[in-house]
Amino acid sequence: MSFSDKDKKQIENKGLTINQVYNQIEIFKTGLPFSNLVSAATIDHGILRLNDHEINHYIELFEQEKDHKSILKFVPASGAATRMFKFLFTFLESYSVETESINAYINHNDNKDLYIFFVGLEKFPFYYEVKDKLNSLYPNYDELSVSQQSQLFVKAMLDPTMLDYGNYPKGLLPFHEYKNRIISTAFEEHLFESALYSSTNAKTKLHFTISEQHKDKFTEEFSRIEKKVETKTNSLFDISFSYQKESTDTIAVTPKDKPFRNDDGSLLFRPSGHGALIENLNDLDADIIFVKNIDNVVVYKYKDDVAKYKKLLAGKLIEIQNQTFKYLEKLDEGNLSFDEIVEIAEFLTNKMSVRISPEFEKYAEKYQIEYLKEKLNRPIRVCGMVKNEGEPGGGPFWVKDESANISLQIVEAAQINKKNKHQKDILNNATHFNPVDLVCGVRNYKGQKFDITKYVDHKAAFITKKTTMGKDLKALELPGLWNGSMANWNTIFVEVPLITFNPVKTVNDLLKAPHQIK
Repeated sequence: MSFSDKDKKQIENKGLTINQVYNQIEIFKTGLPFSNLVSAATIDHGILRLNDHEINHYIELFEQEKDHKSILKFVPASGAATRMFKFLFTFLESYSVETESINAYINHNDNKDLYIFFVGLEKFPFYYEVKDKLNSLYPNYDELSVSQQSQLFVKAMLDPTMLDYGNYPKGLLPFHEYKNRIISTAFEEHLFESALYSSTNAKTKLHFTISEQHKDKFTEEFSRIEKKVETKTNSLFDISFSYQKESTDTIAVTPKDKPFRNDDGSLLFRPSGHGALIENLNDLDADIIFVKNIDNVVVYKYKDDVAKYKKLLAGKLIEIQNQTFKYLEKLDEGNLSFDEIVEIAEFLTNKMSVRISPEFEKYAEKYQIEYLKEKLNRPIRVCGMVKNEGEPGGGPFWVKDESANISLQIVEAAQINKKNKHQKDILNNATHFNPVDLVCGVRNYKGQKFDITKYVDHKAAFITKKTTMGKDLKALELPGLWNGSMANWNTIFVEVPLITFNPVKTVNDLLKAPHQIK
């Protein structure tokens, strides 16, 4: 397979090399291995369950140390809200007010989502904004039938010539309604929440990864709310943005693994999923980085509960990191006693859930020291895990790699071979779920930043089937940000309560208690 000069220019303009593209095509041909699950991570088997005394200890430790550290919150926020409204787009396409009533349509299609949406209509934070739009466009709106009103309401929300919510960044949609019709976006809620735990010396830093086309919208929103948020939190906000890099896009191929071409003959490249953001995360500089998705926020009355467990996770990170750094300094000095080597190995096993090689005891002391340094000197992440309530997505597992190393990993269902009964049974026995609630330590014991792109398991990528222009294609997603992109970090899982996990995957999630004032 060869590329034309025009192809080569297109590849170079994206910041990619020809070899990278050839390697991506080879992955499509050879396929990617499934994760090899050993067992689910459960309480006392990879997941810590802390009592009140331990929780308070870690919170106090974080409070004592935080003003001596640089802290940042990293929020992936680049997605448009299209999927939030999927069932409403379907409704607009398929419903005809001339042929049946809205109730008949809902019953005929057994459409529970649509039923919940219309029953809860006045509780949505955007209700009055949509009503104001409708009243301006249709002065007789209140005189129309319920079916006509229902159809027009959804149209006003989603039509590109009206409010166009489906093409809006999720972070800037109306998420919560407070008293006197004061509306708050997810972006604004992240600022209020962050001030409760990631503020140091009266300054709060956040970094959002967004689509470049939405930069002005986010900047305008921050300008609108900056004074209000700073006054209420007594904190100054340092907000920065970045975009998913074009150089992380991957080539699309046909079902026969040939480069997929657009109608104009150019190569089709696609964004490679949130795993591409490991590059953005690597560009940031802080002692502690909180990672949380844009749509996982709550109304203000629940924020103290959420902040409590963020502090807990950060306190745990600090304790582990402090001890790790002491051991690494000791290993650098050399001349360790047998007992000291055993102590460090037991720390790795008991406190960091690192599986030590069964051959370790046979190593000469020199190689034992090298082995321990290699295991300890890595980025560290402490991840909150919630009890599995049937949510789709990834979970915590013990995984064996191709070198027979066993480690704790966050694994997506798509990475698991569900045709293999043993693997499927392990998946079904998982007790906990990944809410994307991470606290990351990205400096080494010498205070230097790790290059975290070197800790990616590149074989943990995904191949997915898509369509474009009515044609089938295969797409390549890079290892997920908190999945394969952090596969070679040291990982600690801690159980946290369900109140910390309140994502808005569909618009109806906004009707749940953590998103409602009353």
